[in-house]
Amino acid sequence: MNKLSLSIIFFLTAILTNAQPTQKPPLHGKNWMAITGKPLAATAGSIIFQQGGNAVDAACAMLAATCTMWDVLSWGGETQAIIYNPKTGKVIGINALGVAPTGATPGFFKDRGYQFPPEFGPLAAVTPGTPGGICHMLAEYGTMSLKQVLAPAMQLAAGYPIEAQTANSIERGKDKIKQWPYSKKVLLTHPGEKREAPEAGEIFIQKDLLNTLSKMVEAEQTALKKKLSRKQAIQAAYDRFYKGDIADELVRGAQEQGGLITKADLANWKVKEEDPMHVNYKGVEVYKLSQWTQGPALLQSLNILENFDLKSMGYNTPAYINTVYQSMSLAFADRDFYYGDPAYAPAHQPMKGLLSKEYAKQRAQLIDPLKNNTAIAPGNPYPFEGTINPFEELLKKSALEADSTQKRNFVPAHDSTTTAMLAQEQYMDRLWRGTTSVEAADAEGWVVSITPSGGWLPACIAGNTGVGMSQRMQSFVLDSTINPFNVVAPGKRPRVTLTPSMALKDGKPYLSFAVQGGDTQDQNLLQFFLNMYDFNMTVQQACEAANINSNQLWLSLGGTKLSDRKPRAGDILISNKTPETTKEALKKMGYKISVGDRTSGPINAIYLDRKHGSIWGGSSNNGEDYGIGW
Repeated sequence: MNKLSLSIIFFLTAILTNAQPTQKPPLHGKNWMAITGKPLAATAGSIIFQQGGNAVDAACAMLAATCTMWDVLSWGGETQAIIYNPKTGKVIGINALGVAPTGATPGFFKDRGYQFPPEFGPLAAVTPGTPGGICHMLAEYGTMSLKQVLAPAMQLAAGYPIEAQTANSIERGKDKIKQWPYSKKVLLTHPGEKREAPEAGEIFIQKDLLNTLSKMVEAEQTALKKKLSRKQAIQAAYDRFYKGDIADELVRGAQEQGGLITKADLANWKVKEEDPMHVNYKGVEVYKLSQWTQGPALLQSLNILENFDLKSMGYNTPAYINTVYQSMSLAFADRDFYYGDPAYAPAHQPMKGLLSKEYAKQRAQLIDPLKNNTAIAPGNPYPFEGTINPFEELLKKSALEADSTQKRNFVPAHDSTTTAMLAQEQYMDRLWRGTTSVEAADAEGWVVSITPSGGWLPACIAGNTGVGMSQRMQSFVLDSTINPFNVVAPGKRPRVTLTPSMALKDGKPYLSFAVQGGDTQDQNLLQFFLNMYDFNMTVQQACEAANINSNQLWLSLGGTKLSDRKPRAGDILISNKTPETTKEALKKMGYKISVGDRTSGPINAIYLDRKHGSIWGGSSNNGEDYGIGW
């Protein structure tokens, strides 16, 4: 193809892309932007902004509101955040993920017949992280009191009109909810009736949760009356949750129902700050949290993709899809073997090697331009930082394990039998299961990206606290052959899928973006970023654009058997609007195709328009997520 033809293709692509209509209008603001998983929760953020709070204050209020509304999470879950501080020009990582409690060992779960820790119930719970995360972010980077920031959530806990999505989720999960007395008391408002969950629009009241939040605010206000500083007063609220009477009831309620969490587990837990990891992609610095999340997999993928001319391939052409799919497979194979809590690593984790451009070039050579490479396995990044891999023997076993799954086909989309369809739906639920996101920015320059999760429905509520406990224990492994860095141990954080993102251009915030969806999170966020940066989409277009999802990875959530989690080489989800010619080309490349109406995940994002001094918000058309700007 000559240069003139390529120029014409690029010109036409640009015209079509910029003219692409969106189902939701983009959000615009000059002073602030607040986006999250529920419209009412976005309103909570707007209230705080209108009262003079900054983006951190508003983000904390939105997080508190989404937890209260059970937006695929609860107060006992975990919080992962990236914050840009305009006063220092630094990007800050917040690790408010709970830890495995006392007694949570591989032997404990294996003795009970598990190959992974359980999905539901008190034994699935790590210690709560979100209350501490809110207190820490607010104290260190916010401007308001906890009383001000929690006010919208407390009004919601006192009673709000529950939306159909959550109400129906409660009804679907009522058989599990009935196993846990405190969950049953709170969530099943019509016991014994045909529909036991609340109805859509019903005023849903959570007295126990309101009492818990009131106790935290009471502790703060008492401290302020004693002339303690704002930070010290917020710390008093933190201490009441993790060391005081709230902790007493949480532990009692958890242990009564068979859980392992102790008072010492809560008291010893701390929020951690970190310097996020980052790579430079064509002049843009992209930031992710470190290897206790899956975030570096996106950075690895970008490094690999830098070795290819994506623009010349064209958006979502067979060549582009094949290249992106395999780059993600390479990065996720490394994620599955090397990522885990760095505080408990059994040996040096090779993150420098994994994120090196030279390692990415080596991995890029494994991408087959003509067909999917089903033999992709974890690489060996240690030589790229001048060290020796201490797990070479385990690595060989891991590669054989990956190879053994090649013939284990995903249920074909055309198989319409009830059993097959159920199996497919259950697998996709595990792949997407998950969380919400919170994005906030203000005119002062504060930018916040949060991916909180845990305590989703059906949740086990801990005693009379109203707090739904996390289910994140299931993201640990029990077998070091799968991942020597992520084997469960008391006090250890599981390697999570939760992965907020931020990008800086010329040293200033350019994008803040996050998404729900388990293992698909960094897949969708990678493509969102490429959609904006390489294909010149607007932030709303990029949020709605059709992506691909891969199953060629170990699942992080769902199922307690190895067969539930194993990689499924070549399995791909694509948009049902994909041209037949593209589908046929992918089949010839060895892909096993599933189609979906919306494949972008509920992406929420903020674009900082430096040229015009404005803030753009984008929110996917895949869910109830939305925002407000001013």
